[in-house]
This record gives sequence, C-alpha cells and structure tokens, in this order.
Amino acid sequence: MTTHADGHLSSGQYWQAWAPDDVTGVVVLVHGLHEHGGRYAHVAERLARSGYATYAVDHPGHGRSPGTRGNIGSMAATVAGVDELAVRAAGEHPDVPLFVYGHSMGGLVAAQHLTGTPSVPVRGAVLSAAALDLSSATKVQQLAAPLLGRLLPDLGVLELDADAVSRDPAVVAAYRADPLNRMGKVRARTGAEMITTVAAMPQRLRRLTLPLLVIHGSADRLVPPAASEFVATGTSSSDLTHTVHPGLFHEPHNEPEQEQVLDDVVGWLDAHRS
Repeated sequence: MTTHADGHLSSGQYWQAWAPDDVTGVVVLVHGLHEHGGRYAHVAERLARSGYATYAVDHPGHGRSPGTRGNIGSMAATVAGVDELAVRAAGEHPDVPLFVYGHSMGGLVAAQHLTGTPSVPVRGAVLSAAALDLSSATKVQQLAAPLLGRLLPDLGVLELDADAVSRDPAVVAAYRADPLNRMGKVRARTGAEMITTVAAMPQRLRRLTLPLLVIHGSADRLVPPAASEFVATGTSSSDLTHTVHPGLFHEPHNEPEQEQVLDDVVGWLDAHRS
C-alpha cells in the first residue's frame, strides 16, 4: 500500500510524497520546466513497489507553488526548495539511502544542487534528459537573456513544442489539458537563470563524484542527447551509467516503453542502495 502526503515548505512551495509501508530508500524527484511533481505519480508508484519513498516539490512559479507561472525567480531559490525537501525526506526516513532524480530542467537543478553543498548525504543520482544544453536558444537570445531577465522577467522568449514530450498521443493530450502545466513561452527570467547555470556547469561537474545514471531518448527534440553526453564526459564520477534509449522522445518515463525505462531505473537504484 502506498501512502500519500503533502504540505508546504518554508517558502510556501508545495510538496508531496508517496511512501510504501516498508521504506528501503528515498528518491527526491526534481521535475522539469512548465510541469509539476504530480505528473510523476506513476513513477512514484513504480518506485514504491520496490520499496522507495518519493518526494517531489513544485518549483517556484510551477504547479501548486506560489509565483508567476513559469518564472522560477532564481536558480538559487529553486535549488533551496529541493534541498529543504531532501532534509525533510531524510528526517522522515533517517536510516535509508537518499537518491536524487532530476528530469529536464529538473536535471539541471539537480546538478546544481549536487555540485553545491547539499544539506544531507546523497547516495546517487539519476539525470534524465538533463537540460545542460543551450542549442535551443539562439546566440542573440543567450546574450540578451541576462538583461531581459532583469528588465522584463515575465516576458515570453522561447516557444516549446508540447508534441515533443512523448510519442504517446494520450500523454501529449493529458499534458496539454493539465491546468497545472504552463503552455506559454519560457519566461525571460527562467531562461536567463538556466543559461547562466549551464554556462557555469563545466567546472562544477568536475565536483560530481557520486554514482550517476544518465538517461536520454535518442529522438529528444527538446533537449538534444548531446546534453547527456556533456554530463557523462564532464563528471568525475567513477561509477557512471549512460543510457541512450533508441527512438524515445523527451520524457522516457512517459513513453510507450516507460515500464522498461523505470525497471532499469529501479534496477540501478537497487544496485546502489547498499
């Protein structure tokens, strides 16, 4: 049986958790841009069947958290939310290993968190289609982003293709219909924070020594697979598994092959739990 709980962090950000009766590990799940933690309920249920409790926080300006829709405010505040939730998760389950699982922008946030000063020990991390790539923004957009982020933080600057999240039409339809998702363009402040974070990541990745599972779909049109290659070659981890799933789109956990993808994730977690 899986128990669901939720609440708010000190910042007012909304969090939720799914836990089995017998918890043998904890996963702090970091969602992507313009979505929310609730989209990972099926991931949490799969993890729960193998003994993992899953905790997810909605980033600032996302889901049920306060703020202008789609505007994270700052990368520092976004990372702080993840860190505070990790502290809560570790406090509620003190005798089991804790993992971080970040997807897309959440992968970037997770990388920033893990290469900083996490408040609690992290056993390993899963980075799924981590947004450590600037190719979706033109050079002009990259140069103008910091100024626009300060002067016009809520300006929409980059359109994202919702059809590219999954090859499953039902997933795309649900994504578009979800009122907690944002369908508008990427906000200037969010884009600027992401660009600045990615630009500084090459040096930070060298600090990343913990076990890593890096996964990507080969047909991802939102974040190119080269972003995961960047992680795989830039990290100092001596325990790294890099898997590119042939033909999959941006969300491997929401593709028709999701069962195999999540089985692989669970297998990796199990292998690193002790």
